[in-house]
Amino acid sequence: MTSVALVGATGLEGSQILSTLLSHASITSVHSLSRRQPTNTSPKLQPLESTETSQWSTQLSSITPQPSIFFSALGTTRGAAGSFEAQRKIDYDLNLALAQAAKASGVKVYVLISTGGANPNSMMGYPKMKGELEEAVKALDFEHTIILRPGLLVGERQESRPAEFVVRKIAGFAGALSNGLKDFWAQDGEVVGRAAVSAGLEALEGKGPKVWLVGQSDIVRLGRTEWEA
Repeated sequence: MTSVALVGATGLEGSQILSTLLSHASITSVHSLSRRQPTNTSPKLQPLESTETSQWSTQLSSITPQPSIFFSALGTTRGAAGSFEAQRKIDYDLNLALAQAAKASGVKVYVLISTGGANPNSMMGYPKMKGELEEAVKALDFEHTIILRPGLLVGERQESRPAEFVVRKIAGFAGALSNGLKDFWAQDGEVVGRAAVSAGLEALEGKGPKVWLVGQSDIVRLGRTEWEA
C-alpha cells in the first residue's frame, strides 16, 4: 500500500491526478499541498493548506511517514501570474524547491507534468523554462524521475485562456468523432492523470528506466489502452 503527495491538485491536470489517486485501491493516503482545499472528499485525502507557498517545502518535509511518490502538476500562466518573471517563480522556482524537499525527505519516485515542447535550448521563454526545470529535477537523482510531456490538455480549467479554449473545443470535437484524431496532438486530462499515476506506481515497483520521459503515445497507452484501476 502506498502513501503519496501531490502539488497542483486544484488545477486541470492536478485535479485529475488527485481523483485517480483517491480512487486507486493501492493508494492509502494522499497529502495535497495547495492554497485552498481541493473539492474532492475522501478519507484518504490529507490536505495541507497554506496561502504562503514558501511554507510548502516545510510542509512536505514534515509528512510522516514520508510519501513514496511525489506528483507535481504545479503551474500557472503568465496572465494569471502577472508577468513571465512571476510565472517562473511558480513554474520553475517553487517546483524545484519542492522537488529538492522531496528528495531530501527520501521520496523515491518523482513525477512531473511538463509539456510536449519543453526544451532548455529553446528561444521561447515558456518551453525553455519547462526544459530547464526538467534538467534540474533530473539532476536531483531520484530513484526514478518520470516526466510526462502531454500535448494540449483537454478539459475545463478554472482560469480563463481564451485562445486555448477554442483549440480545446476543436480537440473535443475531434475526440467525439475518434480518439485517434485527437491523441497525436491533444490528450484528455483524465488520460494524462491516469498515465501519471500508472507510471509512478510502475516505477515504485522498480519497472521502467531511471529517467522516464513519457511522451504522448505512452500517455495514451498508460492512461487509456492499458489502464487498470
